[in-house]
Amino acid sequence: MSRFVDRLKLASQGVAQPMGFGRGRTVASKPGILLVARLSQSAVSNPADLVSGADAGLIEVSELKNDGEALRGCAEAVPDIPWGAWLRGDRWQRNRKIKNLGGDFVIFPAVSTPLGVLEDIGAGKIVEVEATLSGGILRTIDELPVDGVLLAVEYRGGAAITWQQLMLFQRLGSLTTKPLLVSVPVKVTAGELKLLWEAGVDGVIIAVGAGQAGGLRGLREAIGKLSFPSPRKRGRVKARIPQISASVDVEGEEELPGDL
Repeated sequence: MSRFVDRLKLASQGVAQPMGFGRGRTVASKPGILLVARLSQSAVSNPADLVSGADAGLIEVSELKNDGEALRGCAEAVPDIPWGAWLRGDRWQRNRKIKNLGGDFVIFPAVSTPLGVLEDIGAGKIVEVEATLSGGILRTIDELPVDGVLLAVEYRGGAAITWQQLMLFQRLGSLTTKPLLVSVPVKVTAGELKLLWEAGVDGVIIAVGAGQAGGLRGLREAIGKLSFPSPRKRGRVKARIPQISASVDVEGEEELPGDL
């Protein structure tokens, strides 16, 4: 099983966990959004400080031979958190043995990943979808053999999360019961993360690189001071069926011949 997927499900469902002394004593697990540190290839040689404060690490994988070694190196350097592979490129049809990456979970684009790539992978599966998909297509995610869904957004320069992006996140969160991940800019605030949580987001992916060591620790501390509401409004939106009321025409009395 995947450690990261287990944490995602706990965050999504708000499951109570046994704590304290004595059998049967439980308290509700404290809800909170999960942080995933996405490392660039130039940062994989020293990952410990960059992922400090994160719940998981993520490496982009476009070529199995070289990028797979980088993933294994990060997992060995920081074994306290689960590590995942974000599949890139189109070379997976020629090399499908990605289960040997040693990662805890895999993120794969639905639009370009062949079905056979994920066969017997032995890791958590998170499907990446595009915001332009119709609601009918997005609803089918619940029927797929995947553990979560990612709506990836690219942020350039000092870009920030917009209200339109928040609406897109809310839309996807309302169409599926699968745990939801989204990508956010590195300068995201704890207050923005709270809004994302209320919209149905369970975890965020933040790109970190050289010179950003310790950045996630401060964000983690800020998150710990917030109160995240639980439960949230999650789940599939029911289709509304228009109600057509039958109209009854009242016929007037038939006029008889000779009546005035």
